[in-house]
Amino acid sequence: MKRAGRTMVERTSKFLLIVAVSVCFMLILYQYVGPGLSLGSPSGRSYSEELDLFPTPDPHYVKKYYFPVRELERELAFDMKGEDVIVFLHIQKTGGTTFGRHLVQNVRLEVPCDCRPGQKKCTCYRPNRRETWLFSRFSTGWSCGLHADWTELTNCVPGVLDRRESAAAKTPSSLICCLSSCRTLPYCRKFYYITLLRDPVSRYLSEWRHVQRGATWKTSLHMCDGRTPTPEELPSCYEGTDWSGCTLQEFMDCPYNLANNRQVRMLADLSLVGCYNMSFIPENKRAQILLESAKKNLKDMAFFGLTEFQRKTQYLFERTFNLKFIRPFMQYNSTRAGGVEVDNDTIRRIEELNDLDMQLYDYAKDLFQQRYQYKRQLERMEQRIKNREERLLHRSNEALPKEETEEQGRLPTEDYMSHIIEKW
Repeated sequence: MKRAGRTMVERTSKFLLIVAVSVCFMLILYQYVGPGLSLGSPSGRSYSEELDLFPTPDPHYVKKYYFPVRELERELAFDMKGEDVIVFLHIQKTGGTTFGRHLVQNVRLEVPCDCRPGQKKCTCYRPNRRETWLFSRFSTGWSCGLHADWTELTNCVPGVLDRRESAAAKTPSSLICCLSSCRTLPYCRKFYYITLLRDPVSRYLSEWRHVQRGATWKTSLHMCDGRTPTPEELPSCYEGTDWSGCTLQEFMDCPYNLANNRQVRMLADLSLVGCYNMSFIPENKRAQILLESAKKNLKDMAFFGLTEFQRKTQYLFERTFNLKFIRPFMQYNSTRAGGVEVDNDTIRRIEELNDLDMQLYDYAKDLFQQRYQYKRQLERMEQRIKNREERLLHRSNEALPKEETEEQGRLPTEDYMSHIIEKW
């Protein structure tokens, strides 16, 4: 009796042990397999939205901002033969000169831009008529002023192109038709703004070195609300023709230096803050409005790239506009700014002077990386679907001759049976 009771206890213990081991095994298995399973979406969103949109080679990178899928998708129906125009907003010392040359010399086009030796500008006509599809330094020149900003370009570009392309005068009815998205009139244009950003500290040091060598950009218009700023609104940091030979300390000490937060200022709508009138609104409120405006305009642009990520910039541009570059972009890390040796205190001072640019670049870098990774993942998914369809097609093609052979093999058997039946 005791032996029977002991046997029952041992069996129960063994059963419980097996159950416990199975549960542990299933938990371990779920940890490895579970994240890859697709169990449906309780929120009702599409499968592509439920995917992890940021698979990155850097395992330590963490997304800082949330962007919906519509902000990550950038595949435009750019119509070069229609009325679409790419407008390049060139911010100083962001690598814009190199990128601008890529646009006129390195894009694979049906009708390449005509770039002649000794000329600063190229002729970039549409394939079907003598009208430009690109508004940039190397195609139309500084038509809206030297290094025109967002405020200037958005108010200037349409008028400049109207004057350049004098095919026919606009009428009020044509303007109404353009606003209603009519695509039959020659002046119904769509503008795609693009730009490049750069790490603010590197960009600031590069601008200092450029100014130190004699650059001034004093012919820039800074047009806003129909007028240029007064000398009181925009004082000069130096006396004389230029600021050549200035030290970094002198460059940082000038409170009117436009190098400070240049990227935010050139991307924001300056009309919102009274242009260059610093007494229009309090300084803190002005800074916040400028930063939010720059973020919005950057996000809404057709494309922006980052100087520190040349290949990714090329990748996103090609897939945004469905245009291909002939030669790959090169990453040059040994720039003049990179050769400047500065201590940590100086770097912190530059970051303070460019606090708005630092915040904008942090935002832009995260959006850029998410767009890149989203596009890469989408392409991988499309490639997997394409490969699966090709395999299924290949299998069906292999199975088709086999079925025909079987049909042919059965025919003699049926004839033979009919012959036997007839004899009966």
